[in-house]
Amino acid sequence: MGGRFWISVVVMFVVSMGLGFVVHGMLLHGDYAQLPNLMRTEADAQQYFAWMLLAHLFIAFGFTWIYLKGREPSKPPVAQGVRFGLAVAAMMTVPMYLIYYAVQPWPGTVVVKQIVYDAIGVVIMGVVVALLNRGPRTA
Repeated sequence: MGGRFWISVVVMFVVSMGLGFVVHGMLLHGDYAQLPNLMRTEADAQQYFAWMLLAHLFIAFGFTWIYLKGREPSKPPVAQGVRFGLAVAAMMTVPMYLIYYAVQPWPGTVVVKQIVYDAIGVVIMGVVVALLNRGPRTA
């Protein structure tokens, strides 16, 4: 785990936080505001922000680590990034929101938006991690 790995983790942390803000803080903010019994107030959520940072740190580390273990340096990075992002969406994003829908009273329209927006986000993250780590294996 050399320098490129750790730079990738930092960049992916920033990208993950940014996409999370766009998706959940902007695009879905209105939907979440209509669910006060499911969501913390903004003031209450601030007390838990360190947990959000830790979660995105794990996302960044895992995203980088798993991508580097499975990439094929001779293949185009953007295609590999899209493939990786779609795999992550199929493995994590879609099942996570379907499970939430099964155990919590989320409106179906919100769940569909969460799945679509976050799936687009992880595909973007896949492309970013692939572009950051193109070339010969270094991790």
